[in-house]
Amino acid sequence: MAKVDSSHSASVSIAEYAAGVAETDVIDPADLSPIMQGLYGEVGGIMSTAKKHVREGKAYPGFGRAAEEEFGDTLWYLAALCRRLNISLNDLLVTAANGKGFRAEGAASDVGVGALAQVWTPILVAPLDDTLFRLGRAAAALLGDARPTEADMQAFAVCYLEALHASGLSFANIARRNLDKARGAFITPQIDDLPDFDAKFLCDEQLPRQFRIRISQRKSGKSYLQWNGVFIGDPLTDNIADPDGYRFHDVFHFAYAAILHWSPVIRALIKHKRKSVAEYDESQDSGRAIVVEEGLTAWIFAKAKELNFFEGQDRVSLGILKTIGEFVQGYEVDACPLKLWERAILEGYSVFVRFETPREGGSWAIVRVERSDMRPSNRWIELAPFRQSRC
Repeated sequence: MAKVDSSHSASVSIAEYAAGVAETDVIDPADLSPIMQGLYGEVGGIMSTAKKHVREGKAYPGFGRAAEEEFGDTLWYLAALCRRLNISLNDLLVTAANGKGFRAEGAASDVGVGALAQVWTPILVAPLDDTLFRLGRAAAALLGDARPTEADMQAFAVCYLEALHASGLSFANIARRNLDKARGAFITPQIDDLPDFDAKFLCDEQLPRQFRIRISQRKSGKSYLQWNGVFIGDPLTDNIADPDGYRFHDVFHFAYAAILHWSPVIRALIKHKRKSVAEYDESQDSGRAIVVEEGLTAWIFAKAKELNFFEGQDRVSLGILKTIGEFVQGYEVDACPLKLWERAILEGYSVFVRFETPREGGSWAIVRVERSDMRPSNRWIELAPFRQSRC
């Protein structure tokens, strides 16, 4: 059995977890099928990633993170299923841990002031393969009836806890990270809660709170950018045999700057790098960060082409958002919730698809508007015909 990594652990109330993820459940509350199918699929993910995590250990820490994510997503579906069956997730897990195969002991807890928690651990640690097979069979049993019984739910909860323990993972880490991920992906953030990466820097090192960028196309087919009347960056083409409009992709960088308040690419273009603090200049605003943003933008564009550039859509798939989260690990924008990335993508593409079939001399203005809240009706970037008198 792998040693449990508790370096980042702190107690997590199951009741608070269940209440926190309830707001992220956008599936029909009367429909059990997608919940049970989702749970079954996540158990399959556990069986794959947990085995690799234990086998490879610290040689490939990514397997541990992947296993934590699969256990967390399974917990999310278990909580969703409990809600639909009017079963308390807290009571389900506590009853499962009160069984004969678990030992209880007291533990000082940080859940509340002076709190004492009761911690249950399996008395005998079964081989990982055995616990995973039992978990798989318990998940299959839930699919056997149109409406799972409480006994089936209890059996699944026991198998889940046993597999979790055999995998050597921290339950607190799993619950907390899943709660953060789910709320970050589905709950619209409040502006006051969002990070401000420029707050301690002078204006000439900040991304502007408002901006107006001229983007135009010439007879050559290349697009050009102008900032305060000065050309910035290089003229762009689509750089592909089958033209797809990528020459206008800078609109996505401006969407990141407007909504995430992050864009190493735009900082470089307008010369607003945070050079007064070497750490920021080197690790957040320079070459590697720029490459990450450009690579991420190209990857999202490839996905967008398959999805009609998100036209008419009001959501970005969780799979895409999760991959974005992996892309930006280690950079300050990792502090932005995935819901904010969704907003930046949808607004960026809503502007992108409005570029008319270009003609020589065609010009538009990309405008960033300061807003006071995150209501969907409040757009942060707009596209308007460019008028010389307004620049």
